[in-house]
Amino acid sequence: MKSLFALVALAVVASASPIDGEQVPFALESFPGFSLDLSAQRLVEMQGQPPVWMSELEKIQAKQRGIKFFDITDTRDLGTVPRLQAKASFPSPNATEKVKPILKTLSTKGPEENLREFTSFRTRHYRSDTGRQSQVWLKKRISEITSEWGSKSLQNKIKISEFSHSWGQNSVIARINGSSTTDDGVIIIGAHQDSTNMWPFLPAPGADDDGSGSVTILESYRALLAADFHPVRSIEFHWYSAEEGGLLGSQAVAQAYEGHVNVIAMSQFDMTAWVKRGTREEVGLIMDFVDLPLTEFNKQLIDLYLDIPWVETKCGYACSDHASWRKAGYPSSFTIESTFENSNKNIHSANDRIDVSDEFSFLHMLEFSKLAVAFAVELGSVSN
Repeated sequence: MKSLFALVALAVVASASPIDGEQVPFALESFPGFSLDLSAQRLVEMQGQPPVWMSELEKIQAKQRGIKFFDITDTRDLGTVPRLQAKASFPSPNATEKVKPILKTLSTKGPEENLREFTSFRTRHYRSDTGRQSQVWLKKRISEITSEWGSKSLQNKIKISEFSHSWGQNSVIARINGSSTTDDGVIIIGAHQDSTNMWPFLPAPGADDDGSGSVTILESYRALLAADFHPVRSIEFHWYSAEEGGLLGSQAVAQAYEGHVNVIAMSQFDMTAWVKRGTREEVGLIMDFVDLPLTEFNKQLIDLYLDIPWVETKCGYACSDHASWRKAGYPSSFTIESTFENSNKNIHSANDRIDVSDEFSFLHMLEFSKLAVAFAVELGSVSN
C-alpha cells in the first residue's frame, strides 16, 4: 500500500496538466534517471522566518509559488565563522589599457556553440543523470579551452577541479593562480550550471537560466587565456550545481571557503540573454541583498567598458548564488539581463530555449562577457 505521502504526491501530479507537449507521469516510481526522493526532509530558510523542515515535494511547490529560499540542510553553520580579513575597498577602474584589448577578442561564436551543446541535455537538474552528464561535459569543455587558448606558462597556473556534492552533479571551479606573494585575495566570477522545470522531471533545456550565464563567463575565461593574462590576485570561475534546489552548491563552496579564503569580491551572472521586445537593452544591477560598494564598482565598469547602460532592479531574498557569499560575509554582486520585471518568462519550462524568440540575444550576452573580463582584470591586476 502506498504511503499517505505518496498518495498526496500522486494527487498533485495527477492534477497537473500536460506541460509543453509531454504527458506528466502519474506514478512516483516512473521517474527513471533521477535520484530525487520527494518525501526526503530538508531544512529550508526563508526571509525573516526561522528555518523549517519540509519535504522535497514541498520545496518544489514553494518554488512554483515564487518563494525563494536557502536549503540549509547541510550548511547550517554558513555565516558563523569570522571573516579572514577586513572587507576590501573598490577604487575606480584604472586598468583600461589591459582591459580594452581583451574585450576586442570576445565573440558570440563560442558561446553559441557551447550553449547549443549545453541545452541538448534533456535537463540539467542536479539530481538527474543528464544533469551529471552535462556537468562532465562542462568540465571537459573548460579543460579543452584551457589547452587550446592558454600558454604553457599560464596553464601551469591553472587548476580545474570538481567540488564534490552528495547529489552527483558537482560544482566546477577553474582557478588562475595569482603571482603575488603578499596578497592572498581571490576574485570569484560565478554562474549556475543546473536547470529545472517547474515540475523537475520534465525537460529543462535552461538556455537562459542559467545556460546563458554559464557560457558567458566561459567566454570571458577563454578571452583572458587568449590574452595570456597573468593576474596578481588569484581569479576563480565557478559553475555551481543545484542553485535551483535552494543555492545548495554555492552554499557548500562558500562554507568551505569561509574563514579560510580571502575572497575580495564575488560577481554572479544568472540569465544574460534576454532583451524583451520593445524595451531598451541594458544590464540589470540587483540592488537588494548585495554589497552596495561592489555594486557601485560594477556600475563604473559598465559605464567605462560596455556599450549599453545599467539599470537598478531587485530580485528578492536568496534569488541566486551571490546570496550564499553574502551570507558568508563576503562582498557579492549580481547582474542580470534586464530589470527583473522584463526578464525571460520562459524559464523553468521546456520553452527556455535558444530558438524560442528573437528576444534571445547572443550579442546581449557578449556585453556581460565584457563585464566579467573587466571585473577580473580590474580587481585581479591590483594587490592589497
